[in-house]
Amino acid sequence: MTQQITLSPIDGSEFVRRDLATAEQLAAAVARAGKAQMGWREMALSERCRLVSAGVDRFVASKAPIAEELTRQMGRPLRYTPGEVDGFAARARHMLSIAEEALAPIKPAPVSGFTRYIDREPWGTVLVVAPWNYPLLTAVNAVVPALVAGNAVLLKHSAQTPLAAERMVQAFTEAGVPADVFQFIHCDHDATQRLISSDGIDFVCFTGSVQGGAAVERAAAGRFIGVGLELGGNDPAYVRADADLKQAVETVVDGAFFNSGQSCCGIQRVYVERSRYDEFVEAAVALTNQYVLGDPLQADTTLGPLVRAAAADAVRAVVDEAVSQGAQPLIDVRRFERDRAGTPYMAPQILRNVNHSMRVMADECFGPVFGVMPVDGDEQALQLMNDSPYGLTAAIFTRDEGAAASLGRRLQTGTVFMNRCDYLDPALAWTGVKHTGRGATLSVLGYEHLTRPKSYHLKHL
Repeated sequence: MTQQITLSPIDGSEFVRRDLATAEQLAAAVARAGKAQMGWREMALSERCRLVSAGVDRFVASKAPIAEELTRQMGRPLRYTPGEVDGFAARARHMLSIAEEALAPIKPAPVSGFTRYIDREPWGTVLVVAPWNYPLLTAVNAVVPALVAGNAVLLKHSAQTPLAAERMVQAFTEAGVPADVFQFIHCDHDATQRLISSDGIDFVCFTGSVQGGAAVERAAAGRFIGVGLELGGNDPAYVRADADLKQAVETVVDGAFFNSGQSCCGIQRVYVERSRYDEFVEAAVALTNQYVLGDPLQADTTLGPLVRAAAADAVRAVVDEAVSQGAQPLIDVRRFERDRAGTPYMAPQILRNVNHSMRVMADECFGPVFGVMPVDGDEQALQLMNDSPYGLTAAIFTRDEGAAASLGRRLQTGTVFMNRCDYLDPALAWTGVKHTGRGATLSVLGYEHLTRPKSYHLKHL
């Protein structure tokens, strides 16, 4: 295969066709990046920030066409894709705003006769491997802080969303980021693994599946380079008895169905205190029935297609399996006229009578479905929330902040939410535990992972 073809999930038509880079072209891109990085790292931090900031401004100036391209490439309704451009800008600008503080030398207590400090040095060339489901947001988490810290960046985007990478590199280059400091590459999985295994890549930021993360680790084995992995999830929400039920229903349903459920931090498992269970289920079903499944280019569409028919059919199979095991589907899919097996268009679904022996509750299910179980208080909810191979986020709906914090200390997760979900605050570290991966992006910790410490111990004579 010498080309990659992007088929739009809207109608299956070809939207983008690109040549895949040859081994020689990849090697040349790595060599150019390494050479360009030497000058980029010597540039003053303030100048790097100025140029990256100008790149962000230039990128955001094309928000309308970028948003439409995102919709056509991966299917999210056009009413929502401009928000991803806004989120890209917000995350980038926050990381720019904290760069001076985050990259400042660390100075221990003074000792007479010595100058001592720890500097933060860029790794060199950072390979960012980004997925299609949030093609701008997942990439910006690493791209901007890596560049600001003085690294060169190679951005390898999903074959489903290649224009996201091209648009980003074009904007930053036109804004003055030196040629070859920031490049995109189009290559397949095997070529990506060979690239990681070869000399010239100094750090890898990967967002994707658990299987993909394992492949990255195997490729990097023995090279002793850093690897940041943000992988799968089947994130839980717990609705306590004291929750504002209306707010909890609206937040959970949106957190489960936004982007057609194709979110690593989307809600997939819901646990509701038994006294509020029936009320929650009734309200959640009523709200879900208001969704409009259809052409994502139409203004009234609130639920677009999944990324491809095979993905939707895989989610349907998980739902059918759960039903065969005793789960009760609460949404009549006939209400959603576009729902058809063999197509990417899939109706949302809520399942009751579920348990953790079912895949829908035990594994990642990348689609618009969640299961809901009644629980008898905090201890049972905590046990069920932690009963997962993943740990990206967990949401608690309550009026009691102390209870949320107390539960949070015992939750095996990267982020604890109270009264919200499916959200990323760039001032906080985005990280996970267990099969969700390791490392951190964003916040000051994001800069720590994209640099290495160098200690200076200088004796005065």
